[in-house]
Amino acid sequence: MKSFPIPTIEQVSLANQSVFETLNGMVGFVPNLYAIFAHSETALNDYLALQNRKSSLRAKEREVINLVVSQVNSCLYCLSAHTQFAKMNGFTDEQVLEIRRATISFDAKLDALAKFVKAATENRGRVAAEVLENFYAAGYSEASLIDVTMVIGDKIITNYLHAMTEVPVDWPLAPVLD
Repeated sequence: MKSFPIPTIEQVSLANQSVFETLNGMVGFVPNLYAIFAHSETALNDYLALQNRKSSLRAKEREVINLVVSQVNSCLYCLSAHTQFAKMNGFTDEQVLEIRRATISFDAKLDALAKFVKAATENRGRVAAEVLENFYAAGYSEASLIDVTMVIGDKIITNYLHAMTEVPVDWPLAPVLD
């Protein structure tokens, strides 16, 4: 496969240069997967708007979704990045592995979420009635279902983009599940 070019700040539009500076200030670098969005004049800002939209979900719940979707889609880039974000949100290394397996022993509500996300991702939105009932029984609402679906879509975008471009992972590599 042809190597996909990762633009530098000097190679992107002024609008994207501003976003690169913001990312550099927040994360300490411009992640490769975000940088390649800047090949498009509008995609980087559009993606960040989607990723940072207001939601009924807590940051920990969003990281559960990010990790489960990325595990289902075998996206090493997103697994590596979101392992770091999950740890920044208070999850331990072992908890991250449980989340990726969608078998969470430390929080019943997050376990119902992980199982719902795994089923939705694997089955392209078609979730068994029992999984959906457990999702609602755990305390999630119709609004939650919409917000979860938005995060699933967000993560599918980056999972697929990484699969198509194979840009190098610039995060500490996530461990392989046994």
